[in-house]
Amino acid sequence: MTSASTDNPAGFAFDNRYARDLEGFYAPWQAAQVPAPRLLQFNRELATELGLDADALDGPLGAAIFSGNQAPPGATPLAQAYAGHQFGGYSPQLGDGRALLLGELIDRHGQRRDIALKGSGRTPFSRGGDGKAALAPVLREYLMGEAMHALGIPTTRALAAVATGEVVQRDGRAPPGAVLTRVAASHIRVGTFQFFAARGEAADLRRLADHVIARHDPALQDHANPYLALLQAVAERQAALVARWMAVGFIHGVMNTDNMAVSGETIDYGPCAFMDHYDPATVFSSIDRDGRYAYGNQPHIARWNLARLAEGLLPLLHSEAEPAVALATEVIDAFPARYQHHHLAQMRRKLGLQGEQADDAALASDFLASMVGQAVDFTQAFRQLGELAQDPSGGRDAGLRALYLDASALDAWLPRWRARLALGANSGVDGAAGSLVAMRQANPVYIPRNHLVEAALSAAVERDDFAPFETLLRVLRQPFQADPAWAAFAEPATAEQAAGYRTFCGT
Repeated sequence: MTSASTDNPAGFAFDNRYARDLEGFYAPWQAAQVPAPRLLQFNRELATELGLDADALDGPLGAAIFSGNQAPPGATPLAQAYAGHQFGGYSPQLGDGRALLLGELIDRHGQRRDIALKGSGRTPFSRGGDGKAALAPVLREYLMGEAMHALGIPTTRALAAVATGEVVQRDGRAPPGAVLTRVAASHIRVGTFQFFAARGEAADLRRLADHVIARHDPALQDHANPYLALLQAVAERQAALVARWMAVGFIHGVMNTDNMAVSGETIDYGPCAFMDHYDPATVFSSIDRDGRYAYGNQPHIARWNLARLAEGLLPLLHSEAEPAVALATEVIDAFPARYQHHHLAQMRRKLGLQGEQADDAALASDFLASMVGQAVDFTQAFRQLGELAQDPSGGRDAGLRALYLDASALDAWLPRWRARLALGANSGVDGAAGSLVAMRQANPVYIPRNHLVEAALSAAVERDDFAPFETLLRVLRQPFQADPAWAAFAEPATAEQAAGYRTFCGT
């Protein structure tokens, strides 16, 4: 890692392997110049983690770099090529229509990280769009990425948000424009593989797979079938990721194959939202009219997307088609069990279950089933349950029961849960206290509740008032630590606030 100098005051030390090794996989490009860049949000903690000089970047220099007006030393700006299935329909060429990969850094932990601009103007992949971004979606992605990171969920993160000093045209409106700087383990997607597979470019497909293995799974390089092992590794990461989404009520909203990163990070926070009342059919996205990406469908869509990756990898899995299909099918068919494994691990933590028992899955499923049709707040239900972990008498059940329209479903379930807690406490080293601690660490008090997010974004966009945004960001960075001063941030939306709520893709 090089230190800051007069020629490189921010300390950028790029090592741009994607640009160097994968020529033909991108279009070299430059960001559009903006008239009046203003640094709105800067993630100093993340900048330090990346080995950058936060003090140097927290001002005009940061505004210039993170708006795209000034490329940092060593950057090689490029728009990546990829394809993808969007709502089940295949688009052979998508690509970075409003994003630019500036380059890659090695962070203080030795991990390679992409630095990319989003909303930095048109590229050869823009397909008629302006390549710009409005302020509200930029701030939403900043907020959501930080919230997911604090929840312990793999995610891309925002390094900066910059106002451009211009407006963008969106559906007859002219909101202020902005640019997001996004940090990722990589921006390689399932759709990146689809782009080359659909063209029958086997040599480029192999180059891409070798690049991904070297970057994300170097231990697989000596595997007997490294490309099959790569498919298994990506599937395992997605099983774990979606299980984590489901555990906190997160709905991605647009799980197209071009929005699934092979790194296993959550990427592309467009019409995303968090569920208030538990309902597997919950959809907030305005463009998801048929509920394809509903909360309860997310594990199934992850498997479907992985099947598209498997199809693309077939030429690498085996020299003959039939054995290649058999190998790929085995991985895809194993996905539901791998997802259930990770989901049950999450549910054991959320329910405070120590050890493993055969009926744990049924216990977890029955608790979720008890909420259906009862207008139960998902986040509050698990948090309230945690307060009962040291209450074998049932004297504190009122708080949980009050969340239900009809709590009779709990009459049979709570004794089963308490018996299972006691079984774990008797065999575990931490006892009931350990269950309580585990549940408080697994069940957040605060999530990005939709009405709070909208209020914060409205204040910033309409009044240039960032105080609500910054307060909400501060709360969401400590999701498991209850603070009486933040009680309002734990409350679900009122019926009026929740009625007809929709999210939008932001493009």
